[in-house]
Amino acid sequence: MRVDLFDFELPPERIALRPVRPRDSARMLVVAGDQPLRDLTMRDLPQQLRRGDVLVFNDTRVIPAQLEGYRGEARIGATLHKRIDLRRWQAFVRNAKRLHPGDLIESAAGVTATAEERHADGSWTLAFHGDEPVEVLLDRAGQVPLPPYIAGKRAIDEQDRQDYQTMFAAKDGAVAAPTAALHFTPELIEALTEAGIGHETLTLHVGAGTFLPVKADDTDDHQMHAEWGTISPEVAERLNAVRSAGGRIIAVGTTSLRLLESAADDQRVIHPFSGDTAIFITPGYRFKGIDGLVTNFHLPKSTLFMLVSALMGLERMQAAYAHAIAHEYRFYSYGDGSLLLPTN
Repeated sequence: MRVDLFDFELPPERIALRPVRPRDSARMLVVAGDQPLRDLTMRDLPQQLRRGDVLVFNDTRVIPAQLEGYRGEARIGATLHKRIDLRRWQAFVRNAKRLHPGDLIESAAGVTATAEERHADGSWTLAFHGDEPVEVLLDRAGQVPLPPYIAGKRAIDEQDRQDYQTMFAAKDGAVAAPTAALHFTPELIEALTEAGIGHETLTLHVGAGTFLPVKADDTDDHQMHAEWGTISPEVAERLNAVRSAGGRIIAVGTTSLRLLESAADDQRVIHPFSGDTAIFITPGYRFKGIDGLVTNFHLPKSTLFMLVSALMGLERMQAAYAHAIAHEYRFYSYGDGSLLLPTN
């Protein structure tokens, strides 16, 4: 499909630079089948789902994966996006034209790495020196890698270390938050539980490649970056039991959705999963692992807007986004949410 079909105009003032407080007071646009759009808040979610449904959250934790350093006199910026092994990470590099294989990158905090190899997509393999775990080095020298549409408008600060983590964050490895889950609080989970709506967790370590703009003119020519994820046998078994009992599987965030779809077969059975996924979902895709989605509002021409268009239909999502813009919803990572329920 032509990528420009997924373009739309977004006024800059609709981009949220901070989250609302409390988190579950964020607005929620309900897009359900061919029903009229409804303007609610995240606190209304228990009433929009059915007893026996289950929400699936991503329990990845964002690491401070953005580093600043020098190769000689040249300033180098690196955003780690995928672990290769204990000491090597794949990274997107700013000022990469000044970098060559074998070059040493040094940060002011004493963290050093060797640039080993440049990949076809322009990213680099960085090998970190020393005996300390790389996560310890990042805690000392790194910053939370906020998306450029936020970081380009204000400085990253200590508050972002809290704001850019979900209440489920437990397993280190993501360089971007599963932002739909930022709206959830213990109080909202309690209300959902009382309404008979369960929740499960899986892990997908979100990479920065997920949010890169699509530069190709046609979706067939876009290459997704792989991300590592896992669904335990116990979680897979419980999710299949929910379906068997007539409940729906509602992914919280496109990251949860993509891993569930990677693990599901054509009979809509979810299997245990551990490994990389580079699934790219565009209109025409037949969903097997999920029955609905809680998600934020995404960038024009992004793979994520393509995904929600595949779930609900392109014209339906174009209308929903036009409504959200006209009614002053807040967009992107720190913005408001939506509940997408396709006609079954």
